[in-house]
Amino acid sequence: MPIDPSVAVGADLGEVSFEWSASDVALYHLAVGAAADPMDTTGLAYVDDIAPKVLPTFAAVAASFHMTEPPTVNFPGIDIDLAKVVHGSEKITAHRPLPAAGKATSRTRIIEVQDKGSAAVVILEAATSDEAGPLWTTQWSIFAKGEGGFGGERGASAKVTYPDREPDHRLSVPTLPQQALLYRLCGDRNPLHSDPEFAANAGFPRPILHGRCTYGSVCRAVTDAVLGGDVTTVRDYSASFAGVVFPGETLDVNVWDEGGQLLVTATVADRDGAPALANVVLTVAR
Repeated sequence: MPIDPSVAVGADLGEVSFEWSASDVALYHLAVGAAADPMDTTGLAYVDDIAPKVLPTFAAVAASFHMTEPPTVNFPGIDIDLAKVVHGSEKITAHRPLPAAGKATSRTRIIEVQDKGSAAVVILEAATSDEAGPLWTTQWSIFAKGEGGFGGERGASAKVTYPDREPDHRLSVPTLPQQALLYRLCGDRNPLHSDPEFAANAGFPRPILHGRCTYGSVCRAVTDAVLGGDVTTVRDYSASFAGVVFPGETLDVNVWDEGGQLLVTATVADRDGAPALANVVLTVAR
């Protein structure tokens, strides 16, 4: 059906209660490349059996971690074929350090629908709290090919201005050939990331890595290399998904340290610097 922004924008998608364990957190961290070196105690802290440190990007998957069915894009005023959909952007604000295990409640709403002409962008926001109060806020966008032209507003496109100097840090972030299959155990069973036939029908030569996996992997790498592995210093983390990553490829990550913010880009080394993440900003407290 056509997208109807008059129905979609502001729609309350309801409330969901969920819980997570230290094992869930450890699995998520392994899925974004943590603990690759079993002799590195910084990495091992991500998979501690009782109280692992928690990357703030875990907030992106916590509410849906135990889902086993493929997602749908069927909301008030919106009904989109999953094969047309890729992740557009992600932003997480951690109001305090994420606990290694807990229970929380999240309420989601649609805050904007953009008409890009050849595509539609749906922006959602979820506010999550536990018994102690606000825990995190997540905001993400869904990019739907061929779903534009419904007469909506084009919307703003905020771009990060990077410093006119060499990056302060250059990182190489490998991914595993089976990383999408590992990451799908964190609650995202979209067959685009596991089924070669589905991926081909969506226009890709093979299954692609989840955008949120790339997002989490870059956050983890930057946190380890620049922030000494201190996950509690990351207060806000946002990125645009600028291109696809295939499992097994290596990311080149550049970091400009601006004090309270780290500005980051991620490109695919295996494909001559094809873009992966852009407009990446980590707001940090040091």
